[in-house]
Amino acid sequence: MFSTMKVDFSLYLITDRSRMKAPFYEGIEDALKGGVKALQLREKDLPVRQLYEMACKLREITSRYGARLFVNDRLDVALSVEADGLHLAGTSIPPRAVRKITGGKMLIGVSAHTLEQAIEAEREGADFITFGPVYETPSKKKYGPPVGIGKLKEVAEKVSIPVFGLGGIKIERVSDVLKSGARGVALISAILSSDNIERESARFITSVEGVLRKAPSSCSLP
Repeated sequence: MFSTMKVDFSLYLITDRSRMKAPFYEGIEDALKGGVKALQLREKDLPVRQLYEMACKLREITSRYGARLFVNDRLDVALSVEADGLHLAGTSIPPRAVRKITGGKMLIGVSAHTLEQAIEAEREGADFITFGPVYETPSKKKYGPPVGIGKLKEVAEKVSIPVFGLGGIKIERVSDVLKSGARGVALISAILSSDNIERESARFITSVEGVLRKAPSSCSLP
């Protein structure tokens, strides 16, 4: 059973306030002004009350821009603010258990770092996965060395749900990531550490959409 909602975005922005030069909410709103349509709240160090308050504010901001809001791991917070989705780790509550609670009314993303984890996430009912780190990146060092484009391509071929490449993705790497078969890119520092978040968001959106427009159709006429 999958969500009744669609994965209708190709850039997935993940928050990390420690990497931002701009004030948190101002920076997030700038990203949405730049065209970002999917945001994951991921601030694992915060007490749940503070996380809830942050999620409330982000729900208000994302609603104004017609963007989807995901909450990392905390189903209670996601439900309480009427988020569009939940993002899970391999050690989180299984997607199928989330389905029982939400009735398929919430998108579920799952982080995967191996092919086996990606296949398991799909089997468990994830709507999409993030896979990486594709390239070297300080934020994902604990997950081991970069998996590389080849492994991303293999995962995209082996699962039928959308795959988002994550980790060390700079704008000049977007084309390689998407041509590997990934549905989109998941970003943190590339946008949030920028001096001009709105401009950088727009640049990435333009790059992603440009590559996807040029992608060959899955069906062709004889």
